[in-house]
Amino acid sequence: MSAHRPRGPFREGDRVQLTGPKGRLHTITLRADGELHTHHGVLMHRDLIGQPDGSVVANSSGHDYLALRPLLRDFAMSMPRGAAIVYPKDSAQIVMQADIFPGAVTVEAGVGSGALSLALLRAIGPDGALTSFERREEFADVARANVETFFGETPDTWNVVVGDLVEKLPAQHGPGTVDRVVLDMLAPWECLDVVADALTPGGVVICYVATATQLSRVAEYIRGTGLFTDPEASETMVRGWHVEGLAVRPDHRMVAHTGFLLTARRLAPGAVPPEVRRRASKSSYGDEDVELWTPGAVGDREITDKNLRKRVREAQKAASGARAAAASREGDAASE
Repeated sequence: MSAHRPRGPFREGDRVQLTGPKGRLHTITLRADGELHTHHGVLMHRDLIGQPDGSVVANSSGHDYLALRPLLRDFAMSMPRGAAIVYPKDSAQIVMQADIFPGAVTVEAGVGSGALSLALLRAIGPDGALTSFERREEFADVARANVETFFGETPDTWNVVVGDLVEKLPAQHGPGTVDRVVLDMLAPWECLDVVADALTPGGVVICYVATATQLSRVAEYIRGTGLFTDPEASETMVRGWHVEGLAVRPDHRMVAHTGFLLTARRLAPGAVPPEVRRRASKSSYGDEDVELWTPGAVGDREITDKNLRKRVREAQKAASGARAAAASREGDAASE
């Protein structure tokens, strides 16, 4: 696999990210006769070729541009998209939570625009193998092009299969031969039986879903199979900070909810994990005789009458103290 971020001076064919006036970004592929035209003038590609990474060059109007090879996160956020991408903050968590290691035999579904594929390919290294399943040929084409653009070639470690994972995974990987499975799809529970067969004991499955209802359903399905450890769920929110001298404050905008991650590990055949004690919940779907929206079902903590009376006394005591303090302040003000 070609180095995606080569050292040394810029060469023809390199991807370069330019930061111009007012912080606007431009990503270009260097050509000997190439030109970048903006409202601020023309920048000739040949002025960049031969310059070291991190150089500053001026365009025809004298405006300076900072030139850097784009990082993976930069490329993922600016690359052409056929489908919505997995954001870098979630890709990073997937690589860590699923423990994607060098040499891992990994399965991904679906491939989308290839943003997550890039992170997985980097993590498995030259000795790993990534099989990516995508139902739509157009999305697979976009992903292939993006991966080739970033790495400079299509990695030998990557195999894109157009079709349904449930139907095609058994032909690609035998039972117990897959180390990690990443499911980024609408209904991951439909694939879990096939995934369980393919995963090696101790292997990891991680599901990326957008809504709380998807999260609940896939978690209960995993528990119901009896083939995995109890699933763990999380989401990641990233808030930047403005730091300039003594002006230190959180940014006004942040990347908040994009999706949930749910992780579980494959049990050995016949293994029965220790029972996890939890409050009973209504986990069935489609049963009209069962009330799903009870406090216990949605995770609300129940409180006993004794504790409730104690909380009332505490609240009343606090209110009484507040009234006394207010009366004292009024008295002090009157005496003045």
